[in-house]
Formats: sequence, structure tokens, C-alpha cells
Amino acid sequence: MTDLTDSIPHVSPVWTHLLDKVLVQGEGPYVWDQEGRRYLDFTSGIGVVNTGHCHPRVVEAICEQAGRALHLQANIGFVHEPMLRLIGALREVVPPELDTFFFSNSGAEAVEAAVKLARQATGRTNVIAFQRSFHGRTVGTMALTSSKTVYRAGYQPLMAGVFFAPYAYCYRCPKMEANPERYGANCRCDWPLEQVRFLLKSQTAPEETAAILVEPVLGEGGYVVPPAGFLRGLREICDEHDILLIMDEVQSGFGRTGRFFALEHFGVVPDILVMAKGLASGLPLSGIAARRELMDRWQPGSHGGTYGGNAVACAAAEATVRVLREEGLIENAARLGEVLLTRLRALQGRHPSLGDVRGLGLMVGVEFVVPGGRTPDKDRAKTVQKRCRDNGLLLLTCGTEENIIRWIPPLIITEGELEEALEIFGGALGNAIQKGGEGR
Repeated sequence: MTDLTDSIPHVSPVWTHLLDKVLVQGEGPYVWDQEGRRYLDFTSGIGVVNTGHCHPRVVEAICEQAGRALHLQANIGFVHEPMLRLIGALREVVPPELDTFFFSNSGAEAVEAAVKLARQATGRTNVIAFQRSFHGRTVGTMALTSSKTVYRAGYQPLMAGVFFAPYAYCYRCPKMEANPERYGANCRCDWPLEQVRFLLKSQTAPEETAAILVEPVLGEGGYVVPPAGFLRGLREICDEHDILLIMDEVQSGFGRTGRFFALEHFGVVPDILVMAKGLASGLPLSGIAARRELMDRWQPGSHGGTYGGNAVACAAAEATVRVLREEGLIENAARLGEVLLTRLRALQGRHPSLGDVRGLGLMVGVEFVVPGGRTPDKDRAKTVQKRCRDNGLLLLTCGTEENIIRWIPPLIITEGELEEALEIFGGALGNAIQKGGEGR
């Protein structure tokens, strides 16, 4: 039998790797490498396995559907049974106004679909996105992404018609620091909204602007939770100018924030909702939801994909929705999210290198800074991440400066497993500080 490691030199180096190990198994919140070592996977496969690795009900649904049909192309029959069952399940959790669905394979594909729908339905071309945003790495979604230059470098020029406004990142808001009386903690994010309005006056006229595309919680850009007034203000701007509001819930959806979708925290309903990652517990599936009246303006045949809405993936997704709702995973995310924030903020009180701790549910970011200020400290974040990895806890960093460690565990974790992770993190943090020093 061929040694599998012989194939390693033939893997494209474009992928970056957290581990230099071959992973062979996943179960619940754990993964195992080829040497038999177990890791607590608090990456959830980058926000994918919200139900944990190989949840029995999801595996059963996959096997049952695989025994009936692997692939039933949506263009051949009038869709197929697994897709219709999935739509029924999603209609129980998606805002009722968004009653029509389109499915594809990845988050980037779903964002592309949302933008294409917005452009064709409105007859307008331009899109406003936000600084530090991440929407994908296809040619189109690269143009909408500004979290890091690595995603764009070497691929320019990108799609035209994209304009960026500042996100409501309170910890790094220049106006809040300069004018706290006007831009205080209870503000409705006047300054970022002012910048959106300024774009509509200076660069992209409302009659040329098809959509505003926003993550309700900033993902790759830093796990930033905006004040509710920011998203409500965007909704008001869109309504004022007949601009479509697209919410990208690829990373924040499916129970991650302690609600089925993050938009529920803010009381804002978009015109188009983008979903992926946690949708199918590890199978490639994404989608968008919008009003039927809007979908009816999408020219038949102008968009699609061979594998979009794959039958096995749809079966997995229906099971995922049922598991999230019936097994208390969303409530668990809300409860343990509060525990996680409390424990991390206690560490923050002892370690000035933890500049900010923020999050909703089990979508939490810890921002590392040079003590005594707010200068991003990527090195400290990476050191802590590495020490956690070496001690069996997998965590990812994020943010433009890569100085934020994100906590994104499976929603099935127990309080005991969370405590185990916090112990490893606390030890790694203390060790990194002891080695590198930390002064107030």
C-alpha cells in the first residue's frame, strides 16, 4: 500500500496550515492526527461543523440519501426532494419575508449570487462593502473583500463598481477616541453611517448603487460586533434610496452567535441573506434567501451551477437545522458564550496585552495589543496560538493585523470542554508573557 505521506509534496502550497500533521478523524469537538494525537478543535473547521464532527443524525441523513441518489441536478427535474425538505426546514428559521431560496456550494459562490441578483434586479451596478470585510476569494468576491491584502495581491485589477466604507469597529474607532462626548459607547455609530452617506454623495450615486453588503458580525476582519444602531442605520439608508441590503451570515449563521442568525440580535431583516459554512455540517453547500418578488426579477438561466443544491448536501443541511433546533445547541451557544466572555474578561483584567474581548454566543474574539496602548501585537497572538496548539487546543487568528485569536468551537461543547480549553489558553498566555514580558 502506498504511504500517504508520499502525496504531501504534491499538495499545492497555496493552502496555509495550522498543523503540520495529517488529520484522519473527527468526532464531536475533537480531531485526531495520523499519529493518534487528539486535539480540541475550537476552529470548527473554520466555522463549519457547528453540530460537531460527524454528528450521528447528520451522518445518518447523509448515508440514507447516498443510498438513494448522490446527485440530482436541479435543472433536470423540478428540483428534488432533499432540496424541498431543506427549504421547508429553512423557512422555519429564516425571516418569513425571505421566502425564496437559491443554493450553491461555497460562501463565495453565495455572495456572487447575491450580488448578481442585486445587479440584475435593480438594474444598478455598484456595491458598497466595508473595510476589513471578507466575502470570499473568487475574482468577484475578492473585489468585495478588504480584510487583508494577501487575498487581493497579484490579482488586480478586480471587479469595478465596489466602494468601501468603515465598519463600526468601536475599539478602533478614530472618532470615538477623538470625540468621546459625541461618539460615546451608546451612540448609534453616527460616524460610519456618515461615511456611507458621504460615499453616496461623492463616489457612488444612489441611482447607481445596487446593494450594501455587510457582515452583521465582522468575521475574518476581527470578530467585531457592531452596535445595533449601525445595522439599523444601514437599513434606513437602503430604504431611503431603494438600495438592497445584503447580509453575509456565512460565518455568523446557524446558531453561532446564540441565535439562529446574528441578524436576530439587531432586529434588522435584509433583502438578501447569504448562508454557508454551518449550513450542512461539513458538506459543501451554500445559499441565499430573498423575497419572491425580488427573485422573480432574476432572469432564468442567467445564473446556476452543476453541483448547486446537491442532494446529499441538502439532506445533511436539513438534518443540521433539525439538530440545532431540537438538541438545544443554540441555547448552549448563548449560555457558554457568556461563560467564555466572563472568563476571558477576567484574564483581560490581569493581562494588559488583552486589549479587547468581544463576541456574541460562541463567536468570540480576543484582541492582543502592546501593553500601554492599542498597537496590534501579532507576535503575541501567534505565540499564544502556537502554545495552545502544542497543548492540544486548535484556535485560529484573524483580523487585518492578525492579532486577534478567535474562539469558534462546535456548539455541542460542554462546560467541561470549555474549561479545558480555557485552562490551556490561560497557561499559554501566562507562558508567553513570562517569556516575552508584559508591563502596564
